[in-house]
Amino acid sequence: MSVFIPQMEPVITAEDADAVTAYMRSGAWLTEFEHTRRFEQMIAEYTGARFCTIAPNGTLALFLALVANGIGHGDEVIVPDLTMAASATAVVMAGATVVFGDIDPVTLCLDLTRVDERMTPRTRAVMFVSLNGRAPAALSDFARACRARGIAVIEDAAQSLGSFVGGKHLGTFGDCGCFSFSSQKIVTTGQGGAVVTDDEALFQRMKRIRDFGRSAGGSDHYLSVGWNLKFTDLQAVIGVEQMRRLPRLVEGKRRMYALYQQHLDGVSGIELPATDLTMVSPWFIDVLVKDRRRTALAEHLKSEGIGSRPFYPALHAEPAFGYDGSFPVAQLIAEQGLWLPSSLNLGEHEIERVCASIRRFF
Repeated sequence: MSVFIPQMEPVITAEDADAVTAYMRSGAWLTEFEHTRRFEQMIAEYTGARFCTIAPNGTLALFLALVANGIGHGDEVIVPDLTMAASATAVVMAGATVVFGDIDPVTLCLDLTRVDERMTPRTRAVMFVSLNGRAPAALSDFARACRARGIAVIEDAAQSLGSFVGGKHLGTFGDCGCFSFSSQKIVTTGQGGAVVTDDEALFQRMKRIRDFGRSAGGSDHYLSVGWNLKFTDLQAVIGVEQMRRLPRLVEGKRRMYALYQQHLDGVSGIELPATDLTMVSPWFIDVLVKDRRRTALAEHLKSEGIGSRPFYPALHAEPAFGYDGSFPVAQLIAEQGLWLPSSLNLGEHEIERVCASIRRFF
């Protein structure tokens, strides 16, 4: 029987293990210190942002960005209806109200042409999610227009490390951009997140908020209410090693997506979303399955030893949110979307096996 191909698994190398071993033998204290600062610096340099601060995970990175922008009770934040729940959950954690918006059928991101329809006098921010590393060319103009109206743009770029629009890294268009380093991301520290910004005042505010609101580490003078959102150097050691090889990982993701495009070309039952592989480093390999056959395809793949995962649901209809409204594009894409095996541990032979199985099904 063929070896099972998982939908996703992290890529951990001997260099990662050696770095952790060396760190553990160094007498270090494990909590965040020099390695965390180095990890932050590498993220800022790679994305082109002036500042970066680390958080325990991507959800708390979003929460940190929202709170630093003064968003809380009585405020509304527009969030795409098709996204991981963390995008909306962070808004709830900050005490604000989620307002869902429909998505664009090409980019699968928030439909920027219809955001005005969702705005009210209470709108304080828009959370733009660059789903699977994609974003429209109009993002820069959109962020500029929001800024002119006093509305913050928080980029949920959790899936977008290594992805660009017009040569500018995603996460650097808005007031803050947030990344995730969970086990399935292109750079992983198990859990972890980061916020980048070009605004020094926002950066200094985030530094205080993530350390109990203190004026300085080790001090017990509190300038504001804050939380314990610190990281660990043990995780940062792994992050530093993975950031060193990020350009190679990005090229690997793009090459993998191109192989899927090549081997699935002409299969009429599915569609691969439009993806500019000169700019986008896809997090997952995503396909849209037509004619309500997604579940059947997933079961077929499983029977042949291949893992897959359906897209996120349209959040407005989830019991956790129970939001009234019609979001037809998000609902359709949520019903059609399927993630195929996407780990960089896969070789071309495994990718060919997945695509051959899909061809057999159709």
